[in-house]
Amino acid sequence: MNTKDIQQLIDLLEKSTLSEIEVGRWGNKIRVSRQGDSIVTQNSGLVSPPPLSESFARTTTENTTEEVSFQGQQIKSPMVGTFYRSPSPDVDPFVKVGDHVKKGDTLCIIEAMKIMNEVEAELSGVILDIQIENAQPVEYGQTLFLIEP
Repeated sequence: MNTKDIQQLIDLLEKSTLSEIEVGRWGNKIRVSRQGDSIVTQNSGLVSPPPLSESFARTTTENTTEEVSFQGQQIKSPMVGTFYRSPSPDVDPFVKVGDHVKKGDTLCIIEAMKIMNEVEAELSGVILDIQIENAQPVEYGQTLFLIEP
Protein backbone atom coordinates (compact mmCIF):
# COMPACT_ATOMS: atom_id res chain seq x y z
CA MET A 1 0.00 0.00 0.00
CA ASN A 2 1.23 3.44 -0.75
CA THR A 3 0.50 6.80 0.87
CA LYS A 4 -2.25 7.58 -1.64
CA ASP A 5 -4.11 4.33 -0.81
CA ILE A 6 -3.88 5.03 2.92
CA GLN A 7 -5.03 8.62 2.45
CA GLN A 8 -8.07 7.36 0.51
CA LEU A 9 -8.96 5.10 3.45
CA ILE A 10 -8.69 8.04 5.84
CA ASP A 11 -10.83 10.23 3.57
CA LEU A 12 -13.43 7.47 3.26
CA LEU A 13 -13.60 7.10 7.03
CA GLU A 14 -13.87 10.88 7.51
CA LYS A 15 -16.85 11.08 5.10
CA SER A 16 -18.71 8.06 6.49
CA THR A 17 -20.34 6.96 9.70
CA LEU A 18 -18.07 3.93 9.90
CA SER A 19 -15.92 3.61 12.97
CA GLU A 20 -13.25 1.38 11.44
CA ILE A 21 -11.88 0.16 8.09
CA GLU A 22 -9.36 -2.68 7.67
CA VAL A 23 -7.74 -3.59 4.35
CA GLY A 24 -5.19 -6.31 3.65
CA ARG A 25 -3.14 -6.97 0.55
CA TRP A 26 -0.16 -9.36 0.03
CA GLY A 27 0.55 -9.75 3.73
CA ASN A 28 0.30 -6.04 4.48
CA LYS A 29 -2.64 -4.93 6.57
CA ILE A 30 -3.79 -1.52 7.70
CA ARG A 31 -6.63 -0.62 10.03
CA VAL A 32 -7.98 2.93 10.17
CA SER A 33 -10.30 3.61 13.10
CA ARG A 34 -12.12 6.57 14.60
CA GLN A 35 -11.27 7.23 18.26
CA GLY A 36 -13.05 10.27 19.60
CA ASP A 37 -12.27 13.27 17.38
CA SER A 38 -9.21 11.72 15.77
CA ILE A 39 -8.49 8.94 13.31
CA VAL A 40 -5.85 6.39 14.24
CA THR A 41 -4.15 3.82 12.02
CA GLN A 42 -2.78 0.45 13.05
CA ASN A 43 -0.82 -1.64 10.65
CA SER A 44 1.19 -4.77 10.12
CA GLY A 45 3.52 -5.70 7.30
CA LEU A 46 5.50 -3.09 5.39
CA VAL A 47 3.43 -0.01 6.23
CA SER A 48 4.91 2.28 8.88
CA PRO A 49 2.95 3.85 11.76
CA PRO A 50 1.56 7.27 10.88
CA PRO A 51 2.32 10.56 12.59
CA LEU A 52 -0.82 12.26 13.93
CA SER A 53 -1.67 15.86 13.13
CA GLU A 54 -4.35 18.07 14.70
CA SER A 55 -7.44 15.90 14.43
CA PHE A 56 -6.62 13.50 11.62
CA ALA A 57 -3.80 11.10 10.89
CA ARG A 58 -1.47 11.75 7.98
CA THR A 59 0.47 8.71 6.98
CA THR A 60 3.65 7.72 5.22
CA THR A 61 4.95 4.34 4.21
CA GLU A 62 8.36 2.88 4.64
CA ASN A 63 9.77 -0.42 3.59
CA THR A 64 10.73 -1.99 6.92
CA THR A 65 12.52 -4.88 5.31
CA GLU A 66 16.21 -4.62 6.14
CA GLU A 67 18.54 -4.05 3.22
CA VAL A 68 20.76 -7.04 2.61
CA SER A 69 24.45 -6.22 2.67
CA PHE A 70 25.41 -9.21 0.50
CA GLN A 71 27.12 -8.54 -2.79
CA GLY A 72 25.94 -10.73 -5.60
CA GLN A 73 23.76 -11.22 -8.61
CA GLN A 74 20.03 -10.99 -7.97
CA ILE A 75 17.73 -13.68 -9.32
CA LYS A 76 14.32 -12.03 -9.66
CA SER A 77 10.86 -13.46 -10.02
CA PRO A 78 9.78 -13.69 -13.66
CA MET A 79 6.09 -13.56 -12.67
CA VAL A 80 3.53 -13.01 -9.94
CA GLY A 81 2.69 -16.16 -8.01
CA THR A 82 3.49 -18.28 -4.98
CA PHE A 83 7.12 -19.17 -4.20
CA TYR A 84 7.99 -22.78 -3.34
CA ARG A 85 11.49 -23.96 -2.41
CA SER A 86 10.76 -27.62 -3.19
CA PRO A 87 8.54 -29.61 -5.56
CA SER A 88 6.47 -30.94 -2.63
CA PRO A 89 6.32 -30.34 1.16
CA ASP A 90 7.97 -33.67 2.05
CA VAL A 91 11.01 -33.17 -0.23
CA ASP A 92 14.21 -31.22 0.46
CA PRO A 93 14.43 -27.73 -1.08
CA PHE A 94 16.05 -27.33 -4.49
CA VAL A 95 18.80 -25.14 -3.00
CA LYS A 96 19.99 -23.89 0.39
CA VAL A 97 22.22 -20.97 1.35
CA GLY A 98 25.81 -21.96 0.61
CA ASP A 99 24.94 -24.41 -2.18
CA HIS A 100 26.89 -24.19 -5.44
CA VAL A 101 24.61 -24.04 -8.48
CA LYS A 102 25.25 -24.25 -12.20
CA LYS A 103 23.56 -22.19 -14.86
CA GLY A 104 20.24 -23.85 -15.64
CA ASP A 105 19.82 -25.58 -12.25
CA THR A 106 16.32 -25.29 -10.79
CA LEU A 107 16.24 -22.89 -7.84
CA CYS A 108 12.53 -22.85 -6.98
CA ILE A 109 9.01 -23.13 -8.34
CA ILE A 110 6.56 -20.29 -8.74
CA GLU A 111 2.94 -21.34 -8.94
CA ALA A 112 0.82 -19.05 -11.09
CA MET A 113 -2.76 -19.91 -12.01
CA LYS A 114 -2.28 -23.54 -10.88
CA ILE A 115 0.74 -23.93 -13.18
CA MET A 116 4.10 -24.79 -11.62
CA ASN A 117 6.91 -22.76 -13.25
CA GLU A 118 10.52 -23.66 -12.51
CA VAL A 119 12.95 -20.77 -11.97
CA GLU A 120 16.44 -21.65 -13.13
CA ALA A 121 19.82 -20.20 -12.21
CA GLU A 122 20.88 -17.55 -14.70
CA LEU A 123 24.55 -18.10 -13.85
CA SER A 124 26.79 -20.47 -11.94
CA GLY A 125 27.74 -19.54 -8.41
CA VAL A 126 27.05 -19.90 -4.70
CA ILE A 127 23.67 -19.09 -3.11
CA LEU A 128 24.32 -16.19 -0.70
CA ASP A 129 20.76 -15.57 0.45
CA ILE A 130 17.17 -16.66 -0.13
CA GLN A 131 14.99 -13.55 0.08
CA ILE A 132 11.54 -15.20 0.26
CA GLU A 133 10.00 -17.66 2.71
CA ASN A 134 8.45 -20.85 1.37
CA ALA A 135 4.81 -20.64 0.21
CA GLN A 136 4.83 -16.81 0.22
CA PRO A 137 3.42 -14.65 -2.58
CA VAL A 138 5.93 -12.96 -4.88
CA GLU A 139 5.60 -10.12 -7.33
CA TYR A 140 7.12 -9.70 -10.77
CA GLY A 141 10.71 -8.49 -10.45
CA GLN A 142 10.98 -9.24 -6.72
CA THR A 143 14.40 -10.57 -5.68
CA LEU A 144 14.27 -14.27 -4.85
CA PHE A 145 17.95 -15.21 -4.50
CA LEU A 146 21.37 -13.60 -4.28
CA ILE A 147 24.11 -15.56 -6.04
CA GLU A 148 27.83 -14.90 -5.93
CA PRO A 149 29.33 -15.77 -9.33
